[in-house]
Amino acid sequence: MNMSAVNLRVVCYRPPRRSRTLEVFLKRPTFDSKAQVVAQEILSDIAHRGLPAVLAAVSRIDKVSLRATELRISEREFEAADSALGEEVKARIREAHDRVAEFARKSMRPNWSMKTPNGGVLGELFRPLERVGVYVPGGTAPLASTVIMTATLAQVAGVPEIVACTPCAKDKTVRPEILYAMKLCGIREAYRIGGIQAIGLMAYGIRHTEPVQKIVGPGNAFVTAAKQLVYGTVALDLVAGPSEIAILADDSMNPDWIAADLLSQAEHGSGFERSLFITDSEPFAQKVSDAIAKRIPKMSRKDKVMKVIENFGILLLAVPSIEVGLSVINRFAPEHFELMVKDPERYLPHVKSSGAVFVGPWTPESAGDFAAGPSHVLPTGGAGHMFNGLTVEDFRHRTSMVQYTEKDLSDALPIIRTFSDIEGLDGHRWAGDVRFNQGAESAIGEDGADAGRDSDAQPERN
Repeated sequence: MNMSAVNLRVVCYRPPRRSRTLEVFLKRPTFDSKAQVVAQEILSDIAHRGLPAVLAAVSRIDKVSLRATELRISEREFEAADSALGEEVKARIREAHDRVAEFARKSMRPNWSMKTPNGGVLGELFRPLERVGVYVPGGTAPLASTVIMTATLAQVAGVPEIVACTPCAKDKTVRPEILYAMKLCGIREAYRIGGIQAIGLMAYGIRHTEPVQKIVGPGNAFVTAAKQLVYGTVALDLVAGPSEIAILADDSMNPDWIAADLLSQAEHGSGFERSLFITDSEPFAQKVSDAIAKRIPKMSRKDKVMKVIENFGILLLAVPSIEVGLSVINRFAPEHFELMVKDPERYLPHVKSSGAVFVGPWTPESAGDFAAGPSHVLPTGGAGHMFNGLTVEDFRHRTSMVQYTEKDLSDALPIIRTFSDIEGLDGHRWAGDVRFNQGAESAIGEDGADAGRDSDAQPERN
């Protein structure tokens, strides 16, 4: 490896002066236009031809020749995965599942109701979705943790049918860790395919496979584009593409720890990951740069990290103050944000748009990826300005409930009449009036207009 290529320059940012380097880094696309073109072609084929199109895409893109009977992962493979894994690995997967499940249970919104002034009831009802699809990346790394961070939430929500898709290896196998996690989370219907074709299968359904109501889970640019294109056919969670991390730190922190955390997201493998470090000390920023250069050659995925560096995916920024640094973080809207400063509670209320915040030096982002409890499926590409991370509520359907008494409707009638008149919707007005005056129809003219009724008059009672 060329060590000189690892030396990252520290950029000094002094507002109100603009930094072109910073602006270029911040303006990463939420969606890849080229990926959308490819995704549209494959999805259209799947929508038209179904199963043959899915198998053709797997063969052409993944270079795996699957027969129709091989598409679904068998129960025997799930059982074999249990036997293939050591007890220690299975225990750690179960512990992660328990932590995520506990967080999900505590965050579930209960059904609730309130009384109206006149004895009626208003409220919200929540019920699980019937059938959801979980996408589990596996092309560059077998993300068993994503099974836990998605399907566990669906399981806690009470979803009866959880479908999963994950790419297989060239020999058609799926890693036992992924299969064990799937079974633990209640998944009994899983398919050994990934990418655009997996999104198409779940969205449109194929022979013997019903479509899902909603698709969740992270993925590369092609998966993200495919999810966007099937929106409306199915519901979606959020924009969750290539991984991102931002760290705001002062010089009281350990530069080796910061370097490790920055590289933890750069190693994912797509080459489009983003790692941003901001500090109010230029000498400290240089120490972090040196620590990164020292660490990369020792990494098993150093080639993937170098691809991120070549794509300008790691930026070290020195700013005048922590407050200025936080303003940059809020513009970036990172998937993951580590707040590593003295007295972090002072700044925490001012964090506006990050998918998740990791507070203090003892909270590396990898704790959130694998163990903490909240889902690691988080918005990327700036979508943190608009989207939240995945929660148990993403697997539930909310229904508002209104139960009026006669007096409730009587009190609301002037409002109904006024807005009906404003919007020219006499049928809306009539729906209220008719309940109190069966003879009110005679007051409606042939043109549908109310014949001079005072919109504030109280209804007549029978």
